[in-house]
Amino acid sequence: MKPTAILAATIFPLCVAGAHAQDDIESDRPDFVESSKVVGKGRFQLETGPLFERDRSEAGRERTLSTPTLLRFGLTDALELRVETDGRMVRHVSEDGRRTTETGYADTALGVSWHALDAGGGRPSVGVLLFAELDSGSRAFRGEGVRPSLRVVGEWELPNEVTLGVMPGIGVERDESGRYRYGMLGIVAEKEFGERWRGFVEVALPHIARGRHGGTEASFDVGAAYLLSKDVQLDAMLSRGLNSRTPDMAFTIGLSIRR
Repeated sequence: MKPTAILAATIFPLCVAGAHAQDDIESDRPDFVESSKVVGKGRFQLETGPLFERDRSEAGRERTLSTPTLLRFGLTDALELRVETDGRMVRHVSEDGRRTTETGYADTALGVSWHALDAGGGRPSVGVLLFAELDSGSRAFRGEGVRPSLRVVGEWELPNEVTLGVMPGIGVERDESGRYRYGMLGIVAEKEFGERWRGFVEVALPHIARGRHGGTEASFDVGAAYLLSKDVQLDAMLSRGLNSRTPDMAFTIGLSIRR
């Protein structure tokens, strides 16, 4: 059993009897920009769903199925522990008339999220997230060493039930030439449609780097989420790559549960 599955099986039963918040669930799914808020002391939240990616080029085609999963546990009312992974991976590559398939598990990242500032008086709600991605996955999908990253999220409440979220960040990665720094940026506009529906549009740049380090990845995302209850959310997102370094198309559906 993978570490994330063991952690979920251990924590989830302990959190069922915890106190229940009155606000609706705040999920990081399915957009790139994280939430500035945390789940609350003693609360547990599971966010998961399949992600399908397709990329076509002159060299060939690549299709990837992953199962991104995020586990969140509230240490205090302003601090939460996070365990995140792309989960089970299946990658199909067609190139020069040959087809190959790779399967396995992605790396796991450990992190904390701190709700640093409440919204009010024109100021945004602010969250700070610190992660360390570990080289814990299967050989085909494993990175090199520990790769830290830092993200800061600001969320502004605008008129007409619109929220604007901005998330800059910086991280450290490794490739054949060694360690390098990269940037990230996400901008999302979210609109509520009644008490249960919300929709969003987003521009996501999860990897901003020089060409020798893989260049910049960018996508335009559109999606929606629906509250089944104050503790359960369904969601879906369609993503379109904006350059050749980004998968042409991606689609995800998912579920978030809070206890």
